[in-house]
Amino acid sequence: MAEAGALRALLHVRRLGRVEYEAASALQAELVGRRRREEIPDQLLLLEHPHVITLGSGAKSEHVLADEAARRRLGVALAETGRGGDVTYHGPGQLVGYPILALETDRRDLHRYLRELEEVLLRVLSGFGIEGSRIEGNTGVWTDRGKIAAIGIRVSSGWITSHGFALNVSPRLEYFDTIVPCGLNDRRVTSLEDLLQRPIAMDEVLDCVAREFVAVFERDAREMDGRP
Repeated sequence: MAEAGALRALLHVRRLGRVEYEAASALQAELVGRRRREEIPDQLLLLEHPHVITLGSGAKSEHVLADEAARRRLGVALAETGRGGDVTYHGPGQLVGYPILALETDRRDLHRYLRELEEVLLRVLSGFGIEGSRIEGNTGVWTDRGKIAAIGIRVSSGWITSHGFALNVSPRLEYFDTIVPCGLNDRRVTSLEDLLQRPIAMDEVLDCVAREFVAVFERDAREMDGRP
């Protein structure tokens, strides 16, 4: 924990709306370089993607269940990523967070970083009255009715982070049938809307995620318009 009165690193929080996966990947790569050169402060990009299946460094082809014809019919793209992990799905109604952080010396531990991302999401769920949990040996956040958030990260030279987390707010859950989510055959997927059985405003979740991220990572946040 930061000492009382200690100077906190600045974090720019940017709400980017819906962004194509390839464009978001290119933006992250640009920002990582700029952050390493200290041209910009830390960034938290909050956005949604059009329908896309993404392949992490540990992805297995058999975990993509929809063939090319099915993906074309459903309007689902396929993209390789620079992150770890297996296969994930992103789409409208899912909040994606990409933190571009220069991790401080005492935070330069991948396991700690993953657990802190999970902590952000667990706090967000708690704010909606939902009890989330971790599962030992797996990364992400679960509820008693299924997995609700996936995490896949990359940390490059200088301990600069990219990629991040995806929280299911109100996506069409049938699209998760196109994959084996994160390689786990026996785990169903759920969402805030599915659990609460009421419409969930994305802006409400954005506010909560930004607030809890700042608290866990001990940053001084500033809301910014548009891309850096």
